[in-house]
Amino acid sequence: MRRTLRAQAEHFPLTQPFRISRGVKTQADVVTVSITDGEVTGRGEGVPYPRYGESIDTTLAAIVNVRAAIEGGAGRHALQKLLPPGAARNAVDCALWDLEARKSGKSVAEMIGAPEPARLASALTVVIDTPEAMAAAAKAIAGAPLLKIKVDANDPEAQIRAVRAAAPDCRMIVDPNESWDEALLRAIEPLLVELRIDLLEQPVPAGADEWLEGFASKVPICADEAVHVAADLDVVARRYQVVNVKLDKAGGLTAALELAHATHARGLGLMTGCMVSSSLSIAAALHVARMSDFVDLDGPIWLAEDRAGGVRDEGGMLLPPVQGFWG
Repeated sequence: MRRTLRAQAEHFPLTQPFRISRGVKTQADVVTVSITDGEVTGRGEGVPYPRYGESIDTTLAAIVNVRAAIEGGAGRHALQKLLPPGAARNAVDCALWDLEARKSGKSVAEMIGAPEPARLASALTVVIDTPEAMAAAAKAIAGAPLLKIKVDANDPEAQIRAVRAAAPDCRMIVDPNESWDEALLRAIEPLLVELRIDLLEQPVPAGADEWLEGFASKVPICADEAVHVAADLDVVARRYQVVNVKLDKAGGLTAALELAHATHARGLGLMTGCMVSSSLSIAAALHVARMSDFVDLDGPIWLAEDRAGGVRDEGGMLLPPVQGFWG
């Protein structure tokens, strides 16, 4: 029987606004792909991100352009040349992984020779707000092993101090989402050391980070917007100490695994991140998370209602989906 590919937009309202330096999100807007081959269906999800020029419409259009090839039998490796890195390729790639696992009777973990996903520590996010509100949010989750603080260039010192005071024992990531400049980063570095910040994620714009090549940071700096695929590492390795792998940036689990292994080969730290998404995105990302020094996969935790059987949070520990959910 010939394959059938279907793609659709889905929208998941959030329990509260997710506010970062470049805007506010009140729902997760995703594109879901299903590929059916006989009686077996594989699913994948991508999250179009305006920062990379993506939208629901452009993502759906890109998937339509490769539908004939996929329905004709093209697999994951052919897909790497059919679509560029991004949300469209991620959704199709992950659907192909799921399809292959279901047809073969082997899990994705078995296919890649890795352990099955297990309970792991994943950052809980404190979004941008007043220092008082951020402190209150942090206090409510202060027992978690890892927090991520979203900040911008408007008084980040007060925001970070407030969160650290409310959660004195957690490991912490500070994420300005490209909103700082060189002067602010240099000025605030002593504070990051004082407050025991474990990681600083993409503080300056990806297009204005050349100066990091000569900067001996006292806190490890993680590339996020600056890195998408393994080919980016030649430049990134000179400027950053940690790499954030996201399936939506890499264009699927296939390219994300390649990037993760290449990151390790260069002796860099590894982080696994996500967009605000459903558990269908996170299920695939867990196969990179098991290799990572930092994990930030709390996207579904912000949803008012996730997909049935998805991941669950227990005090900052992420539990994998139920068996059969994906892969």
